[in-house]
Amino acid sequence: MSYLEAKAKYAALGIDTDAAIAKLKDVPVALHCWQGDDVRGFDTDPNKPLTGGIQTTGNYLGRARTPEELMADLDFVLKLCPGTKKMNLHACYAIFDEENGGWVDRDKLEPKHFKKWVDFCKERGLGCDFNPTFFSHPKCDPLTLSSPNEETRKFWIDHGKACIRISTYLAEELGQPCVMNIWTGDGFKDIPADRIGPRVRYKESIDEILSEPFDFNKVKPCVESKVFGIGVESYTVGSAEFTLSYAATNKDKCIPLMDNGHYHPTEVVSDKIPALLAFFPEIALHITRGIRWDSDHVVALDDETKELCKEIVRCGGLEGAVKIALDYFDASINRISAWTVGFRNVQKALLMALLTPDYTALQNENNWTELMVRQEELKTMPFGEIWEEYCRVCGVPGDGQWFDTVKKYENEVLTKRG
Repeated sequence: MSYLEAKAKYAALGIDTDAAIAKLKDVPVALHCWQGDDVRGFDTDPNKPLTGGIQTTGNYLGRARTPEELMADLDFVLKLCPGTKKMNLHACYAIFDEENGGWVDRDKLEPKHFKKWVDFCKERGLGCDFNPTFFSHPKCDPLTLSSPNEETRKFWIDHGKACIRISTYLAEELGQPCVMNIWTGDGFKDIPADRIGPRVRYKESIDEILSEPFDFNKVKPCVESKVFGIGVESYTVGSAEFTLSYAATNKDKCIPLMDNGHYHPTEVVSDKIPALLAFFPEIALHITRGIRWDSDHVVALDDETKELCKEIVRCGGLEGAVKIALDYFDASINRISAWTVGFRNVQKALLMALLTPDYTALQNENNWTELMVRQEELKTMPFGEIWEEYCRVCGVPGDGQWFDTVKKYENEVLTKRG
């Protein structure tokens, strides 16, 4: 079937496929840098194990070891993915050289340590989101912002304030708002004696970080929750109730961020999107794929990814209310392929959502019979032809056309990294 034939089929349902393609083409989705090097960054010993609730599995060849290698890999991915992209950086990806004075610890980071990232983004027309890095550092005791040790807490508060200043720099230099996400792995392996103390300290620490002056139109601080992690199985300080309550009581300077791997396995974030948008003008999402726990598998075109994107579209999220980013890291497969598959699957799910007719009237009429019929019929619509046209319009290879170039890059570049 040709694109024109597929277009006519959707037109019969009242869907303008050209308009859907044009709309999606301008929706920014943030591509996370940490898939390329297994969340190692450049500010600590790359051979040390990850700590603080972060873990990767696998040892596939070709991990990026330097900023230059990581940027080269990102460049390759950007050419394979359709749509509008942003970068998403962690603070541990600061670049230190003689020109900017060399290495400093995380509490002393400055915008100049991210100038090369700004140059990278400017040359490619990208915006950039940012994340303080509250893990894999000697100052995790193992707690950070919730630590009872005042010196530890101050170090991480100062780090958070530095990240506010860096986020402002990214927003002003690149001309796009910077979503700055606060997440820590603070918690306990076993049942704690005191549950409220760490949360009060965590709240006070975030208050101090957000006391750093910033323009909320330019910098969008977020707070992200988690159920549990490795080594914090019994208690997580930044639970869903904590972070949502914090965002709700600080709506003038903070928005909630949901990661769909950070909830109990029977919970679905797709249902939480409209619930939060009933109260918040803006929310942020990290799209991943959790299997039994927050395992950060590569995003698949599965039911929950499609439902997430349906709710983003239905709730008007593409107009800026929902800040979309990817967050996964798989070291067991080719990292460039992992990046590309996940990004393209989110784009597919968003396009599917834009090609879905509005059946609200059937629901309001209590006509659940026809609603089921129409929803099931959509599953055999010729989506593939619309997707191929979208890739063509965006100037990237379609399905079945890009993976050979990844294999060639692996053979010519990645295998030589040792």
